[in-house]
Amino acid sequence: MIALVSPSTNSSFFLLTGFSGLEQQYPWISVPFSTIYAIVLLGNCLVLYVIWTEPSLHQPMFYFLAMLAITDLCMGLSTVNTVLGILLGLIQEISLDSCITQAYFIHGLSFMESSVLLTMAFDRYIAICNPLRYSSNLTNSRIIKIGLTISGRSFFFITPPIICLKYFHYCRPHILSHSFCLHQDLLRLACSDIQFNSYYALMLVICTLLLDAVLILFSYVLILKSVLAIASPEEWHKSFQTCISHVCAVLVFYIPIISLTMVHRFGKHLSPVVHVLMGNIYILFPPLMNPIIYSVKIQQIHSRMLRLFSLKIC
Repeated sequence: MIALVSPSTNSSFFLLTGFSGLEQQYPWISVPFSTIYAIVLLGNCLVLYVIWTEPSLHQPMFYFLAMLAITDLCMGLSTVNTVLGILLGLIQEISLDSCITQAYFIHGLSFMESSVLLTMAFDRYIAICNPLRYSSNLTNSRIIKIGLTISGRSFFFITPPIICLKYFHYCRPHILSHSFCLHQDLLRLACSDIQFNSYYALMLVICTLLLDAVLILFSYVLILKSVLAIASPEEWHKSFQTCISHVCAVLVFYIPIISLTMVHRFGKHLSPVVHVLMGNIYILFPPLMNPIIYSVKIQQIHSRMLRLFSLKIC
């Protein structure tokens, strides 16, 4: 059960927030959350296994999908200990070092997912608008370089503000707004000069999430223009089918982020339960839905999974 008394402001521990007022229902609430985490872990592992073991899927499109699955898998692993720990009554607090580490991975993985989605949009643009140069542009060595660039971009630039969190003085009650740690949540509790972190974080969001969204939209404008120039309706349908799963993944990623931002900005009058629920949706919805989307929409993965399960049954 969550302690009713908050940790001292001189303590290096922070109180995690669950569903306030619903503590008696935690055993029941933990069931759907445990199920979601199980689907996240098993679903993304299954997608990775299918891509790894099926030679016909050793193509650029599926390599990028594997990057997305790894990102989603790591996002689930980075929050499962605190979210389920609270609901199962295993933990109540988190140390400053652990909190900063968790915030680093949550934000880094969010930026990484955005970068992977942008890369997948670029992949679809080349495949549809310039198919003759697809194989020569996306070689295995170039895909490895793209993966390393995505990782560096996602985790390198976020390091300075995360390191600053270690040296702030936290004089306000050490009560976090969610079941996990976020950069902006720790800033809210700090009494030190946080201008660098605030402005840096804003510029980072603009130069990553917002820029990625604009470039993804621009790539689909070019794709749409190219598809509409095709005379055959059958070819229209085939081209759109190759993009629909990626469009769904983009919506699944950006809608929770926008919703959480709107709740934080305009929903201060709402119940704390709404804030906690939206935070968990932001963390869990993309990793939960992406394996389902790609397993259903991509015929090669769908067929391979059906064969895999049929073999298991036999």
